[in-house]
Amino acid sequence: MGVCLCKDKVDDEVLDDSGPFTNNTTDSLRCERIERLSERVDQLVKETLEVIATIDNDDPETPNSMLLLHDITDRPKGWLCLVRSLIRVIPLDHPMGPSVITLLLDDSPLPSKDSVIEVAEMIKTDTTTTTPCERNLCVILGCLAEKLAGPCSIAILTDTTLSYLLKNITQETPKDVMLFSLVALEKFAQTAENKSTIKRKLSSYPEHPLLRLEKYVDEMKDFTMRQIGFCAQWSLDNYFLIENRKYTYEISNVEHINVMLNTKDVSEYLKISGDGLEARCDSYSFESVRSTFNVKSGAWYFECLIITSGVMQIGWAQKESHFLSNDGYGIGDDAFSVSFDGCRNLVWHNAKSMPINLATWKAGSICGCYINLDTKEIIFSLDGVEENVVLDDIFSDLGNGFFPAASFMSFQQCRFNFGGEPYKYPPNRTFNVFNDCGNLDPQEKVVLPRHLFLEELRKLSVTEDSCTLCFDATASIKLLPCRHTGFCSNCSSQLQICPICRSDIVNVEIVQEITNTDSTAS
Repeated sequence: MGVCLCKDKVDDEVLDDSGPFTNNTTDSLRCERIERLSERVDQLVKETLEVIATIDNDDPETPNSMLLLHDITDRPKGWLCLVRSLIRVIPLDHPMGPSVITLLLDDSPLPSKDSVIEVAEMIKTDTTTTTPCERNLCVILGCLAEKLAGPCSIAILTDTTLSYLLKNITQETPKDVMLFSLVALEKFAQTAENKSTIKRKLSSYPEHPLLRLEKYVDEMKDFTMRQIGFCAQWSLDNYFLIENRKYTYEISNVEHINVMLNTKDVSEYLKISGDGLEARCDSYSFESVRSTFNVKSGAWYFECLIITSGVMQIGWAQKESHFLSNDGYGIGDDAFSVSFDGCRNLVWHNAKSMPINLATWKAGSICGCYINLDTKEIIFSLDGVEENVVLDDIFSDLGNGFFPAASFMSFQQCRFNFGGEPYKYPPNRTFNVFNDCGNLDPQEKVVLPRHLFLEELRKLSVTEDSCTLCFDATASIKLLPCRHTGFCSNCSSQLQICPICRSDIVNVEIVQEITNTDSTAS
């Protein structure tokens, strides 16, 4: 403990502008203190990366390394020290690397505008000379674009930042750098002024860069390029619209698809492909989705193609299972669901985990999910190797039956096969095929881009003072400090950030008269 106190004292000296760097402080002593702090932050980041992959319950104590980093980042010098550490320390091949960057930045206090601008200036330094460093910097830029609203987000998208990100998607750059540059551009576009700037720059190229990249959306051998194709297509559908380009849902062949992911039963920031079978999360929250078809009896099986090797929880969920994405609750984190996490080799149920004797999944792996509601049997498999899971309590009340379901940590993606195409590793037992039994009306197969979906909602017959989220209860809440309105008390109680400007919600205020027009004012 004495050593820790000594280190804390050193940190305070370095972080406190009024203390260490006086006229009597030598340059060598100053550099020594900064170097010691940097080494310590590097160590804490590595400890977090190591421990985060071993957390095996849903509500653990926060790792000590994260608590210490939070204290250090409470001051600008400490926050910048963390950013520099994340750039140089997080390895390229760790499946949870980008997610841990997002987690640590989200857990840190909001940076000052000066600190944000200094991050943008890092692009000009020689810290981004290796693929891991460049990839990590792009992840950080995207995280800041998502976390910060308004002027700060605009401030970090300097000409240098934008040129750097565009260079990464238009020239021959490492694929991981290209992917996270694309994600960063999309997150910057969540601010209207940034979106106009980026769209204008993209349109100036002889061949639109995203049109070239979206062709990789069905790539079956190079899974990083497949992610790039998916993200490019999503951006073209939702942010960087091109005149006369058809939306993905308009050209997706869904004629023989009878079961897909339910776009009306999904947490807010999960991305779903135009054919309703592929899902991806690029948000810092834990996003979840169920299928359109549920089962109450008999044996059933579906498969998932693993496109990224990080944390996803894939399995089964009843209607009673709740998605609490900002709190990290997903499939397997309540009594009404069960899931397999092939990154950490765990089965989750009721917020408890148990080890499973299967290999660690990787890009290209096939995750199989089998359930028999008559014999109360659950089996998960990876590339045909099966493991039986004994969970009698989950069958005690079938209620509305079970849906195929999944939750996704940041930057994770997979594709579902409900039987619309041959299974890769069908179980050696009798089972029903979802696609043979489901039924969807043509309109139910349409996966609208988010802006079109919101436009359709506005056309619904609702009263002028309805909540802009549920369109049911009366809007009576003003969010503070941003002062955006148009939300009912129930919806606002589930929000942590404003859906309009994405700033943190500190408090709410009850108001008397709010209209939907008010809620969209900036």
